[in-house]
Amino acid sequence: MRLDLSGTGWRTSTRSSGNGNCVEVAAVGGRIAVRDSKDRPGPVLVFGPAAWAAFVAGVDGVRPA
Repeated sequence: MRLDLSGTGWRTSTRSSGNGNCVEVAAVGGRIAVRDSKDRPGPVLVFGPAAWAAFVAGVDGVRPA
């Protein structure tokens, strides 16, 4: 499957320190695309809704309060 990522609204976490060492995410075609903010033209990982929800739940489970 090939997704058109042109014009995609990439965003970073509000908890990001803004130093460029983070990932960016975007909703595209009912999926979540993830890329390295230091390598924007580089590879992109794409996750389905269930896989992304499981990832976010796992991160929330280990994040300090």
